[in-house]
Amino acid sequence: MATFNILDFGARGDGQSNDANAIQQAIDACHATGGGTVLVPAGRSYLSGTIMLKSHIELHVERGASIVGSGKWDDYTYKTNVGALSGGSVDAERPASSMLIMAEEAEHIAITGGGEINGSGRLFIEEETAYIYRMCEERPFTIFLIGCHNVTVRDVTIRDGALWTLRLSGCQDVLIHGIRILNDLKLPNNDGIDLDRCRNVRISDCHIVTGDDCICLKACEETFRFGPCENITVTGCTLMSTSSALIIGAECCSPIRNVIFDACVVQSSHRGLAIHLSEFSVVENVLFSNMVVETRIFHEQWWGRGEPIYVVAMPWTDQHDIGRVRHVRFRNVLCRSENGVFVYGWTPDQIEDVVFEDVRVEVDKWSKWPSGQHDLRPCPGEGLRAHPTAGFFLQNARHVTLRNCEVAWGHHCPERFRYALESHQVADLVTEHFKGTAAFPEQYPASLID
Repeated sequence: MATFNILDFGARGDGQSNDANAIQQAIDACHATGGGTVLVPAGRSYLSGTIMLKSHIELHVERGASIVGSGKWDDYTYKTNVGALSGGSVDAERPASSMLIMAEEAEHIAITGGGEINGSGRLFIEEETAYIYRMCEERPFTIFLIGCHNVTVRDVTIRDGALWTLRLSGCQDVLIHGIRILNDLKLPNNDGIDLDRCRNVRISDCHIVTGDDCICLKACEETFRFGPCENITVTGCTLMSTSSALIIGAECCSPIRNVIFDACVVQSSHRGLAIHLSEFSVVENVLFSNMVVETRIFHEQWWGRGEPIYVVAMPWTDQHDIGRVRHVRFRNVLCRSENGVFVYGWTPDQIEDVVFEDVRVEVDKWSKWPSGQHDLRPCPGEGLRAHPTAGFFLQNARHVTLRNCEVAWGHHCPERFRYALESHQVADLVTEHFKGTAAFPEQYPASLID
């Protein structure tokens, strides 16, 4: 296959000139000959606005090279309306979005190499507050692939995303392997990897640090034509987030199903393993296994309260209907956290058939933020609710099993720490070999079940 060096098409790589046109010319020439490699050579920094990959193209960013997103919004030439900043619904009154690297309806495409792709999120900050940035509404996705087939993203480092960093919508047969995503922990909406209505995806051996969710599965409103999100595996990743490390939802306009998360390590995150259903569809057939999870509490402007495992079915508003979360398994999970496992259904029939097996939760307190709160966000109108902390909190669900599970309390237990197990309106609750006392056994029983 032929190689097309972007320097031969006029790219300067001086970090000042917009090289988007030269990079695009190299891509177009490569595509015209039937495909090949577009080479981004080492030793230079290539400032760029929007570039569009095409079928049979490998964009190879050499180790020591970087593609850097422009800080000028007008350099992002492809515009589209999405719901990423409007609660999942497309709002024509909001500014359109754009992206640094994109592809649409392409096949056999790849982004590879040991170099960097920098989304320049720092250039879209309006205000820096103590715990979270206020961002410009006009800011780019770093990589956005739409309706593509046979996609590979391998070995690159993606840094400083301004919006969802690596977004794939309606893509099939996807391999994401060995990448690093290193984002600012104070920057909102800079998700690491978002799979929106994708099928047959393998994510493996990645290291992801983000302010927002590390890896998120969705079925967004604006991409309805692509159908469900299904047949996804995520293995061998190390994750850190000021939001959720691994999450399904909240956008779920079509089924999300047949998902395996395995052998991941979550550190210093706000939520660990999470499902949040907010729309009328179904999340089903999901396995979380062989995990080590550490979660803590951050400032309340970030959603979450340190839950290591979080399963919620809660509509966006009281006028919305929602579907079901069902057939979910958590197996062989070790948790150290500032909160307990949290399962909450809006009504008793929204969550069913959830099994916790060999799950150990050690609850302790080490951050400065208050404990003893529940958080159902991102549902609009919902905020923090005062409630004592339990090792496992279950409300409004059916067919929940706790098998060989354990709750332990750390050395810094505030008064708001209470029961090992608290359960309300859970039909067919089964506990087998459950171990754990209350945080203060001289004052409270181990379990509160009604």
